[in-house]
Amino acid sequence: MSSLFHEISTNKVLMVTVSVWIIAQALKVVFGFIVERKFNFRWFIGTGGMPSSHAAGVTALATTCGIHLGFNSVAFAMATVFAMVTMFDAQGVRRSTGQQAQILNKIIDDIYWRGKVEPQKLKELIGHTPFQVLVGSFLGFVVSLYLYYQL
Repeated sequence: MSSLFHEISTNKVLMVTVSVWIIAQALKVVFGFIVERKFNFRWFIGTGGMPSSHAAGVTALATTCGIHLGFNSVAFAMATVFAMVTMFDAQGVRRSTGQQAQILNKIIDDIYWRGKVEPQKLKELIGHTPFQVLVGSFLGFVVSLYLYYQL
């Protein structure tokens, strides 16, 4: 069991990717605090917001795979395609879902105030704007380069 833990904990690609994701999630808390002037722990464990931790994590994964195994490796190709699909989804499908939730919540509020239904809010902050994805991807690239050569 200790051998398994040792192998996982010494996997540079995994450790850098997870670290970048944690850093991106922590930055959401910082940016949320700056913008809204209040602390909300949900920003750390939730989805959506600035920067995109989806983009940061998958970019870090692709970058470290390229550095570790070569930019002509199958692992780098797979990680890059995975990153593109994830980032497209984060700013496309998931963002649209959040916008639809916002509209549905307005409809539910309207019905509730007429006394016809008990409201149950849908989560609106699900996806990312293209800018949030771009910032997350840049963060993932830069921080993964730094961490890879520091670990």
